[in-house]
Amino acid sequence: MTVLPRIVFLATGGTIAGSASSAASAASYRAATVPVSALLSAVPAIGALARVESEQVAQVDSKDMRFETWGVLAARVAHWVAQPDVAGIVITHGTDTLEETAMFLHATQRHAVPVVLTAAMRPSTSLSADGPLNLLDAVRVATHPDAAGHGVLVVLNQQIHAARDVTKAHTSSVNAFVSPLTGPVGFVQDDFVRIVRPARSGAVWPVPTAWPMVEVIASYANPGRVVVDALVAAGVRGLVVAAAGNGSVHEALIDALSDAARAGVAVVRSSRTGAGHVAIPAHPEPEAGVFVSAGDLNPYKARTVLGLALAADPALAADPAKLQAIFAAI
Repeated sequence: MTVLPRIVFLATGGTIAGSASSAASAASYRAATVPVSALLSAVPAIGALARVESEQVAQVDSKDMRFETWGVLAARVAHWVAQPDVAGIVITHGTDTLEETAMFLHATQRHAVPVVLTAAMRPSTSLSADGPLNLLDAVRVATHPDAAGHGVLVVLNQQIHAARDVTKAHTSSVNAFVSPLTGPVGFVQDDFVRIVRPARSGAVWPVPTAWPMVEVIASYANPGRVVVDALVAAGVRGLVVAAAGNGSVHEALIDALSDAARAGVAVVRSSRTGAGHVAIPAHPEPEAGVFVSAGDLNPYKARTVLGLALAADPALAADPAKLQAIFAAI
């Protein structure tokens, strides 16, 4: 008799666990109301693929995701992957900050068994809910032998993305998630799972017991320096700039950020464009050796990486060359 693989669901809430007063509503709903047990009961096909266990790690709208929840989630992943008969982990999540949690897990988890995030753009009560198929496809990927060794994966809308690369690029479409620079690593079509390229892996960072203050600011027409100065006064340890174009920063912000760097604050330039790689340096400005390029990471993924790096070694704030090497390798 064939024994089905054991898959553990770790639920955190989100739209996939959302509900509305009307099945006709796909946009007006309350997130994080349906327990994971009910979500799984609604997809009986999963039972033909795996022996399933589940934990309600959190029940939050992902716009309200906190570092504390990340820490608990990482600890539960570590617990379950240490069990010898667990074949994979599926994490349910809200879409708003999924890319940040994915980046955190990519940078802190490296396991022999697959770890797969999934989500939904429509609540569970919607006539056209996308959550059930995403749950089923996540299990299909988590139980597939080719999924091992690719780090943390994200499965939505029949596509498989690398956690490092994926981002939300639409407010409401079921095809909201893309990997702008690389494209998906594979796809799911019914029972057929295909991974067409390896996902990038980098160093594994410890999960912080305390996160340093790292914030995102933006460069745009005629900005002031008051936000930078206020953050420095408040004790910020790192700043990620959602810069224009190829990491271009307004001259008024250049002065403020240069002062911040001289005060011991790490400054990383990303791009607000949504795709592309910030050159090293982006422009031949005098401070180019002080600021760090986030490469192809968007500002929010870059903030996660910078926070992990500074939590592990606060001295990196004064060593842009080492920080640049970290961003190049992540």
